[in-house]
Amino acid sequence: MLFSLVVMVVMLLPSLALGGTASPDGANLYIISPSAGEVVQNPVTVKFGLQVMGVAPAGVDKPNTGHHHLLIDTAVPSLDKPIPSDATHKHFGKGQTETSLMLSAGKHTLQLILGDKGHIPFSPPVISDKITITVK
Repeated sequence: MLFSLVVMVVMLLPSLALGGTASPDGANLYIISPSAGEVVQNPVTVKFGLQVMGVAPAGVDKPNTGHHHLLIDTAVPSLDKPIPSDATHKHFGKGQTETSLMLSAGKHTLQLILGDKGHIPFSPPVISDKITITVK
């Protein structure tokens, strides 16, 4: 009996560690533009869409709000730690809902992930589909 309880707790620990803040049912994050497969020119304007939740600056503790992070040519980061801030993980901690990027010519992937007040992904995570664009 005790062994079974320990096994259950150990199995649940990873799911309990994901994200510091719960996301509401139906939260949907998406890229409004550019569209998947689109051929674009610099500067590339990326517009962010969010349903069921709101946008608030980093550090603001308001229920059902977060801020955007744009992943460029990279995989989804660890879901139990703050989202990195570097050339492939762009933070929009002031509550921005679009950006203009200068990207090299060729194919690029773009994906959004919503972070809570401390840049940690929600649980369950609120992540857009990954799209591929081509820059001329």
